[in-house]
Amino acid sequence: MGEVDLAFIQDEAHRPKLSITESDGIPVIDLSILNTINEGHYDSIKELVTQIGDACREWGFFQVINHGVPTDLLNRAFSASKQFFSLAIEEKRKVCRDEVNPLGYYDTEHTKNVRDWKEVFDFTVENPTFIPASPELGDQQLQELRNQWPKFPPELRETCEEYVVELEKLSYKLLELISMSLGLPAKRFNDFFKNQTSFVRLNHYPPCPAPELALGVGRHKDAGALTVLLQDEVGGLDVKRKRDGEWYRVKPITDSFIVNVGDIIQVWSNERYESVEHRVSVKSGKERFSIPFFFNPAHDAMVKPLDELTDDQNLPKYREYNWGKFFKTRKLSNFKKLNLENIQIQHFKIAN
Repeated sequence: MGEVDLAFIQDEAHRPKLSITESDGIPVIDLSILNTINEGHYDSIKELVTQIGDACREWGFFQVINHGVPTDLLNRAFSASKQFFSLAIEEKRKVCRDEVNPLGYYDTEHTKNVRDWKEVFDFTVENPTFIPASPELGDQQLQELRNQWPKFPPELRETCEEYVVELEKLSYKLLELISMSLGLPAKRFNDFFKNQTSFVRLNHYPPCPAPELALGVGRHKDAGALTVLLQDEVGGLDVKRKRDGEWYRVKPITDSFIVNVGDIIQVWSNERYESVEHRVSVKSGKERFSIPFFFNPAHDAMVKPLDELTDDQNLPKYREYNWGKFFKTRKLSNFKKLNLENIQIQHFKIAN
């Protein structure tokens, strides 16, 4: 990527400031106690559950340390990712994704209809993964997605598949903590994730000659349930704080994960927890790497506020929608600039 094409330039109102506050306020939560208790013995983690709930309410984001994922695996995942993105563009495009198979390499993704300054490689947790063949509500056909792996680096596939196993374990732990923080049974959400549509993305943000005009990823909210992000020491993830609407940079912590609540948790919780807007800023002299794990339910999951969290005083704030159709529509919109805004959960909001 060289000079900044017009397709990358953000509207003036959404261009990043080159100086931004690096926040120490985003909660850092120690998960070490989870490595010492037996499953089902939840009394000893009440304080941890409270911390998770507070972070979800106040920020929608938090960082976790002592999470149980081996440091060696994190290092190998970054190493394999860097080797892949260092390949010639012709080599990377041998596993290029398209509208038929949205898995593999891509370098022309759009967010809010503006092109992102990045290149990515996507693969699913379950192989194959099934999603709707089209976003049309009456179309019941399914599309089978299969991961495609490059020949080089040879260790990429094995490392990524090992990473998926560990991140899935961690994501379920986080989901159970969030469920308990809402006053629900620990495994209340788990059944939604049988035949999940979760996927992992390797991100590379090259140095940008005009970081004041472009973004690695434009402002957005995550459509799924949870995102668990591994970022390098360069940093660049900006979070819009709910309290004041200001952007804050998430300070990198070695071997930590950044966790954020997605739109599905917002709907399930009937807005007790909210999905928060975030973006990725880029730098002129440094490249950045990150690896988000997008924890998403099955394609046939129907998403609506949970009955346990609604009553006459807390009426449901959203109509029910099908996750697979929603996901398919969002996937298509990532490939090209559209005349309309991408589908959002606000389209299912009930005017009470």
